[in-house]
Amino acid sequence: MTEILSLRQLNRATLARQMLLAREAVPVPEAVERLGGLQAQEPKPPFFGLWSRLEGFRTEDLHGAVHDRSVVRATFLRGTLHLTSAADYVALRTTLQPMLDGALKVLGDRAAGLDRPAVLEAARRHLREGPRTFNELRALLQEDFPEVNDRALGYAVRMWLPLTMVPTDDRWAFPRTASFTLADTWLDAPASDVPDDEALALRYLAAFGPATAADAQTWSGMAACGEALERLRPRLRTFQDERGRELFDLPEAPRPHEDVPAPARFLPEFDNLVLAHADRQRIISNAHRPQLTTKNLRVRAVFLWDGFAAGLWELERKRKTATLRLRPFASLPREAVKALTAEGESLLRFAEPDATDQQIDVVSPT
Repeated sequence: MTEILSLRQLNRATLARQMLLAREAVPVPEAVERLGGLQAQEPKPPFFGLWSRLEGFRTEDLHGAVHDRSVVRATFLRGTLHLTSAADYVALRTTLQPMLDGALKVLGDRAAGLDRPAVLEAARRHLREGPRTFNELRALLQEDFPEVNDRALGYAVRMWLPLTMVPTDDRWAFPRTASFTLADTWLDAPASDVPDDEALALRYLAAFGPATAADAQTWSGMAACGEALERLRPRLRTFQDERGRELFDLPEAPRPHEDVPAPARFLPEFDNLVLAHADRQRIISNAHRPQLTTKNLRVRAVFLWDGFAAGLWELERKRKTATLRLRPFASLPREAVKALTAEGESLLRFAEPDATDQQIDVVSPT
């Protein structure tokens, strides 16, 4: 008989793999792999995401990893910018190409005139001359292809060509407008030319399992995840959730008891923990999920209490005062406020070390 996993069991299993039951002392590249990558639409959130998960994490730890090229920031899962290990990027970038090709559908009529071989050759030529911002690259490509929409040219190159962002000495390792370079040049290795959707599925389960095929597809953007899991079935364990859906998992992956304590934690904007499943109730309730995303598709920062998203948070800096503002979804018990305050004070010291006044503001739910 198939074992049924409760919602809390799924929660604790996912938290264990995401290093959110206890901070762990592992190098940044290993952590990024184990976490299944970190969404990095903006440069700052991954620093906060690693701070919440790694023992003794310092900003210079991630700086070092992107500068020594063991971690890269590049278009990856779901066609969005991610931090991923160089090893995973080389191994899996080609696997994701069908999804990246499909993303061009959003261009509609603007894609008229795009000649893939010609555009790629021109982009490579310009990038061999040195790193370019996309504003610079679009302008050069527009000169090469004046009849093609400049935004379509830039977007196509992002999706078609393996590129990495070039880090700087900025506080969060990348400026607001970063330069891109050819990935094979940056990493001194070409992306594997052999797709490996099974390796992608295994990476997902290690970071976010137990999970359904639909969950894996949501995380990766790849419609073929279910086929990969079917081929892997003899190597996996299967379970059911409380609604009878089949869950796949690695046999030896951690699945703690549902009563294992989960500490207060702060997750940054765009954190994959709240994005990596089709059914996200293991982390955030359906009732609260609409509050997670803004109208312009920003994914808000959340805090966890007893393992589940219990509210939103934001950090405000005015002169020498840094304020961490918590917006709970519902009234918090006294022990939650105490634990979140202690964790929040540590977060403020990490985020704003030069602030002379640090405050925690818990807003009453409306």
